[in-house]
Amino acid sequence: MQALRDRSIPFCVIGGQGLNAYVEPVVSLDLDVVVAADRLQEVEALARELFNVTQFAHSLNVSDQESDLRIQIQLDPRYDDVVSRSTVRAVLDLDLPVASVEDILQGKIWAVQDESRPGSKRQKDLADIARIVEAYPQLRRSIPDDVLRRLIP
Repeated sequence: MQALRDRSIPFCVIGGQGLNAYVEPVVSLDLDVVVAADRLQEVEALARELFNVTQFAHSLNVSDQESDLRIQIQLDPRYDDVVSRSTVRAVLDLDLPVASVEDILQGKIWAVQDESRPGSKRQKDLADIARIVEAYPQLRRSIPDDVLRRLIP
């Protein structure tokens, strides 16, 4: 993250760690990040220079053999505007820009609805949606019916 800050590259945390900044945290070794779309090529080159990088259809997975933390840089264009709505919050004892809870919820909805994702991952995303709704009940109305039906009342 410091490499992005040193280069003034806008980014924000999404996914489970982003959610942990809003609700009671759960353990995760993944740090999902969105970077400013116009800086993505620069970020990829930087990541490849400093770390191990594996590219997938919707993410660049960045790792270092000296750390258990895995950073997943989101490539899905649906996230392009998320960085502009982020605010600084505590994540893993660091003050980092974090996507809005509404944007995190939307990402979890997309993940649950993605039939190509393994069922266990979609179940975790569904549990994350439940955590959001418990802390922010007013957001329940923004969840599509097909996802709401899968939530335990």
